[in-house]
Amino acid sequence: MPAPLQFLDTPDTLPATADCVVIGAGIVGTSAAYWLARAGQRVVLLEKGRVGAEQSSRNWGWCRQQNRDARELPLSTKSLAFWEEMAADIGDDVGFSRCGLLYLSDSEQEIETWAAWGKFARSVGIETHMLTPDDAARRGAATGKAWKGGVWSPTDGVADPARAAPAIARGVLKHGGAVVQGCAARGIEREAGVVSGVITERGVIRTRQVVLAGGAWAASFLYQLGIAFPQASIRSSILSVAPGAQGLPAALHTAAASVTRRADGGYTLAISGFGKVDPTPGMLHGSRHFLPMFAKRWRALSPGGLQAWHAGFETRTRWSMDQPTPMEAVRILDPRPSRRTLDRTLAQARALLPGLQQVPVQAEWAGYIDSTPDGVPVIDGDIGVPGLLLAAGFSGHGFGIGPGAGHLVADILLGRAPITEVAQYRLARFGTRQWGKVSEF
Repeated sequence: MPAPLQFLDTPDTLPATADCVVIGAGIVGTSAAYWLARAGQRVVLLEKGRVGAEQSSRNWGWCRQQNRDARELPLSTKSLAFWEEMAADIGDDVGFSRCGLLYLSDSEQEIETWAAWGKFARSVGIETHMLTPDDAARRGAATGKAWKGGVWSPTDGVADPARAAPAIARGVLKHGGAVVQGCAARGIEREAGVVSGVITERGVIRTRQVVLAGGAWAASFLYQLGIAFPQASIRSSILSVAPGAQGLPAALHTAAASVTRRADGGYTLAISGFGKVDPTPGMLHGSRHFLPMFAKRWRALSPGGLQAWHAGFETRTRWSMDQPTPMEAVRILDPRPSRRTLDRTLAQARALLPGLQQVPVQAEWAGYIDSTPDGVPVIDGDIGVPGLLLAAGFSGHGFGIGPGAGHLVADILLGRAPITEVAQYRLARFGTRQWGKVSEF
């Protein structure tokens, strides 16, 4: 079944022109459109399905600094403040709360890794606290067991995946932007090599700036332009339980299971890093980039089926701009979850937290987490087509840093001082070239 999502009603009219068109209304795309509209730009936020309906509503909802890659940490820190600022400006609830995140472990190696990260984090002003066994037992009292240690990150928090992207899209409308749902972008028009418009299934929007925030669909879209973007997607299966459990932490991570309190008082349950590898043409073409990542995570990843192949979101075929594309055939990626993974997740979560044992399951779903080879996104306005900026490959981290990533996109397009260094997000770091001009990845 689909993940819980708050639906947004929007006008059906397609604007003829725009200062900028943002393709993809997940958390990154809506945030980019919001900051651009707030700066006075005439923005069109274009979505083939519904706002927030893919991975942006299918994640845990964590907004964390803890254990971030150093390249993502500035975006994470900025995003925590932006979550609050955006909600106040929009006047709508995104479900954000600085509830703190709790990590517990019985692995000395894991605890040492957390301690090393904490030493670095404190050197750049991040508040994070290592927990002694007594501290861990106290904070993790709901587990009813002893722990060797853990981490408490009090300034981190969660937002509600069901309502965040729709609420931010309402902010786009508030600031004069347009949000168009059920309309796929098929490609880019160019004049003298420079972006001049976006070709949609309903016609062309004339614009000089385009942001591609298409999530799992980004690489196949760029393939139509001859741009190579190494991207692979993992199918993650998650469930939620109904309200009723008492005394549980708002957000807890352990190796066995991770739990997050939802806005309705229920809990999302998942196993960190656990997923199915569904092969796709894109994954096979870029396999050499991803083999090190797959090898490192072999205990958590297992072979999947052909769902992703049939869905077509990582196709390596050309499509016609005047015919329906794979994006119109599959408006919303809603893969079947793994029954085995869901059963294991529920069993391990209930063993971890006895308070969950009598609480029924209320929903189950899956989503595709689009990843880059190094697990860090690409946010880059210099990818080979002037006027086209790529913001994709968020590798399961995009929800929490979405507000900051969107702000950085706006910074780049508006030519203002960026909120963080942009070099670490360049596409060129993978050494890829345009398709057909050198070897394919």
